[in-house]
Amino acid sequence: MSEPRQTTDSETNPLLKAWVTPFATPPFDEIKPEHFLPAFEQAFADHSAEIAAITNDPTAPDFANTITALERSGKLLSKVASVFYDLVSAHSNPAILEIDKEVSLRMARHWNPIMMNAVLFGRIAQLHENRANLGLTPEQLRLLERTYTRFHRSGAGLSEEAKTRMAEINERLAQLGTSFSHHLLGDEQEWFMELGEADRQGLPESFVASAKAAAEERGMAGKAIVTLSRSSVEQFLKSSARRDLREKVYKAFTARGDNGNANDNNATIVEVLKLREESANLLGYPTFAAYRLEDSMAKTPEAVRGLLERVWKPARARALADRDDMQALITEEGGNFKLAPWDWRFYAEKLRLQRANFDDAAIKPYLALDHMIAAAFDCATRLFGVTFEERKNVPVWHPDVRVWEMKGRDGKHKALFYGDYFARPSKRSGAWMTSLRDQQKLDGEVAPLILNICNFSKGADGEPSLLSPDDARTLFHEFGHGLHGMLSNVTYPSLSGTSVFTDFVELPSQLYEHWQERPEVLQKFARHYQTGEPLPDDLLQRFLAARKFNQGFATVEFVSSALIDLEFHTQPASAAQDVRAFERRELEKIGMPEEISLRHRPTQFGHIFTGDHYAAGYYSYMWSEVMDADAFGAFEEAGDIFDPAVAKRLHDDIYSSGGSVDPEAAYEAFRGRPPEPDALLRRRGLLDAPKAG
Repeated sequence: MSEPRQTTDSETNPLLKAWVTPFATPPFDEIKPEHFLPAFEQAFADHSAEIAAITNDPTAPDFANTITALERSGKLLSKVASVFYDLVSAHSNPAILEIDKEVSLRMARHWNPIMMNAVLFGRIAQLHENRANLGLTPEQLRLLERTYTRFHRSGAGLSEEAKTRMAEINERLAQLGTSFSHHLLGDEQEWFMELGEADRQGLPESFVASAKAAAEERGMAGKAIVTLSRSSVEQFLKSSARRDLREKVYKAFTARGDNGNANDNNATIVEVLKLREESANLLGYPTFAAYRLEDSMAKTPEAVRGLLERVWKPARARALADRDDMQALITEEGGNFKLAPWDWRFYAEKLRLQRANFDDAAIKPYLALDHMIAAAFDCATRLFGVTFEERKNVPVWHPDVRVWEMKGRDGKHKALFYGDYFARPSKRSGAWMTSLRDQQKLDGEVAPLILNICNFSKGADGEPSLLSPDDARTLFHEFGHGLHGMLSNVTYPSLSGTSVFTDFVELPSQLYEHWQERPEVLQKFARHYQTGEPLPDDLLQRFLAARKFNQGFATVEFVSSALIDLEFHTQPASAAQDVRAFERRELEKIGMPEEISLRHRPTQFGHIFTGDHYAAGYYSYMWSEVMDADAFGAFEEAGDIFDPAVAKRLHDDIYSSGGSVDPEAAYEAFRGRPPEPDALLRRRGLLDAPKAG
């Protein structure tokens, strides 16, 4: 009886039909929530049949019938899942979120028997053992090693009893990760603060315009609101002269997922940590961090702790010195209160104005979103010879989404780039890069579809969106990830683009940030949104001089979060039964200044609790920053930030090689030597930090 239904589905379900859109892109205008479950059913069935064919192949295993066959499998599943997860994160609705609960469990149940298939693993292990005699290319050898490692680390070599338990753990972790993200989105959607006329003291016009646009997005036309998106909160905390409102917004922002309501994440965290510890123990590791870090550049928790502590001490000392200066400023103004966390950004701006004669509000009119997009594209053109042209005929998931076609030096189509830049209630917070299709050349050239999703504040009444320097840096950061996906030039999909170690994946993105703050770029693209006047040289110099200001705060905020992540995954899970007490204890241990909060408190730490990609891996941003600060030095040493020879090495060794080369070898091929750790402290202005008291 099922045959007619499936035939109908493949004829009517847009996810199961061939896409006859420009560049064979997803037809978002046709896809409805009810299409996903039938499409996943078909995709799971197809993939399972493909895996069974590989597993039961009677011929002896070779690279083609095992490793290449695995690379060819699961195409429909990748196609359906990439569209689904884009919508879950960037434009969800209650129906999509409900389906997500079921899909996350089904996904775990689908992958468990594949990744723990003893016969399949036997074929892979046999090839791995004999790899030196197979006549493989370097990329094929890398793929074989990564495939073997992936299956081995998933428990394919465990006893049947241990595999059964591992499968149960994976299913439960999938459910918990989904719950965590839904809870966080729930708290972010439910809270907003309306701004009456008296509540707008100190707020720049651009912020009020964005607050009105945010209200309109929520069906409150004519009003103005602060939301819990980071862009909205941080700008409010910097600008608002109303201390009572700053406190209210700060407390709501830091309490996400920790309100004792239906969206509370405390119990979720406790269970996640317990299950991760158990899975690591099953695989023979003492802690989840030991398991996680073995397959990274860092290799051990000790190496991570060493880097973080090296940065922590000078950062903390600088932050404490800045705190004392801000307290003095409060006293000078006649303020009879102690600096609190909701005061830091406000007084830091005053201090920066005093020290460097610069504040963010002065430069924002010159950082219009469209100008910064053009700057990001232009840098890529000058470095890599690629060009961008906007396409209006590609279907998108929301009217705000824009699409550009990227062409190579030869003028041929290379990728599509989707930009979804504005905050809205249907989007989770943060900024990220992902893909709808990855580059590969296994069966002919496949061009990637790359996405950047951000949460910038929208301009109201037709005004452009004006970015803070942090927002502009975020745009370049995510575009750096985007280039890693778009410039990828590998044969096998598993090695495409950003399929690299977590502590290497941030190198292309963080390195790209350097161009955003260069005079050569700002002089060309930072133009006043109303007059078109270029950024005045005096303001540019003050901006550049102020860049290293407040780096103690920024570094403390980040490193403390990375250390908490490491402690969650190195200490026994039983130590974190009370998440708040654990957080307090660890912050006391490192001497966290009480005026600074974690960048991500545990209950909102989506990086490490919505999945395990950054679990015991949040340090990766800093590990990569050692490399990115050192890598940009290659351009500085060449005397040209667009030097063609350095740019070619950057393209060939870093951006286009994906996961086809060991990251240490890739970095050394580009730089000619390992990175120098002091480059990070130098970039953040922390080499000459005061000694901590």
